[in-house]
Amino acid sequence: MSKIGKIGETGTNRPAHSPDEKKAFELASSWMKLAGMTTRIDNFGNLIGRLEGTNPDLPVLMVGSHLDSQPYGGRYDGVAGVLCAIEAAITLQEKGLKSERTLEIISFADEEGWRFNKGLFGSRGILGRLEEGELQRTDANGITREQALKEFGCDITKFKESEYKEGSIYCYLELHIEQGPVLDSQEKPIAVVSGISGPIWLTVKLKGMAGHAGSVPMPMRKDALVGASEIIIALNEIANQVPGNPTVGTCGTIKVFPASRNIIPEEVEFTLDLRDIDLERRNRYEKQLLDKIDEISKKHGLSYEISEDWKSEPRYCADWIKDIIRNNCEKIGLQDTPELMSGPFHDAMAISYACDYGMIFVRCKDGISHNPLEYSSPEDLALGAEVLYGTILDILKIEK
Repeated sequence: MSKIGKIGETGTNRPAHSPDEKKAFELASSWMKLAGMTTRIDNFGNLIGRLEGTNPDLPVLMVGSHLDSQPYGGRYDGVAGVLCAIEAAITLQEKGLKSERTLEIISFADEEGWRFNKGLFGSRGILGRLEEGELQRTDANGITREQALKEFGCDITKFKESEYKEGSIYCYLELHIEQGPVLDSQEKPIAVVSGISGPIWLTVKLKGMAGHAGSVPMPMRKDALVGASEIIIALNEIANQVPGNPTVGTCGTIKVFPASRNIIPEEVEFTLDLRDIDLERRNRYEKQLLDKIDEISKKHGLSYEISEDWKSEPRYCADWIKDIIRNNCEKIGLQDTPELMSGPFHDAMAISYACDYGMIFVRCKDGISHNPLEYSSPEDLALGAEVLYGTILDILKIEK
């Protein structure tokens, strides 16, 4: 899989709704078929494999993650969850195990969100939770999501046909690399996930006045980039104000106009990402950030616009699924399995609005992710796949 969209020795770049993602789907689909699954790509661009149960009227057990990657991504983010799920399904097939409940494995479209600056597209889509204007969002080349979906083979007029009816998903499981350093520092291969932090994504546009860099006196300038810099520093200070809290704040992209070395920047557009597992604290910090944007803009004589690209409260895993995951860790000799919250969001966050969910974390070396250096060992991934397999068996009520 890592050969598709390969960059450098260990990196991958598989944009959502792209030819490389289509190639990844074709490869994953071929493995799903080895498990006896029927496969399809729905109108949101999700790859869905279905292992029919003896009672197709029962709500499905859904297991999944994603195969799209960051532009400078690694081999394991998302991919580990899809491939370990397929491995579990293949094992069911090899052992001739049947269940009353249908098992579905999904690679969701555009989990990452970098191409069109809004993620979890496929997982929100199947629940009818897309927002107005999403199809008109453009990528860096001016291609709209609508155009990209059409080129991918999707029919945007048939979204309703690809939505899941309320109550049709029994529960959702997702295996994912931790994307953080806790498991590696504790020398633990697996964790039970407690919940997912609530992120807020903002795009801020500051507008000042361009002028010659050599002639406008410093006190008379309306430098949008200076204002943006102070806001970015303020975000960092807000997120850091209580040491040890899991709050994180990031400026991920920045655009400067007119982008000349001898012109004072007139307009700056940048993205801010604020996340916390504690909703009350995140809301308090968000208010502090918005106040700082206003204060700093006034200080430098700037006007500003803020658009909210994403906002979600923290979503907690179901206790009964956590218990099943923990029991399966113990069955294979993993004692004292830690419980961790997830700072990154996942497709599980979107699906949590439709059903109970649970997640399994697998250790990644040095906690590195969204980077070609991202690495999880085959041994740890095998343990994760075994825990996922056992959890699937227990939820499907199949005896080993």
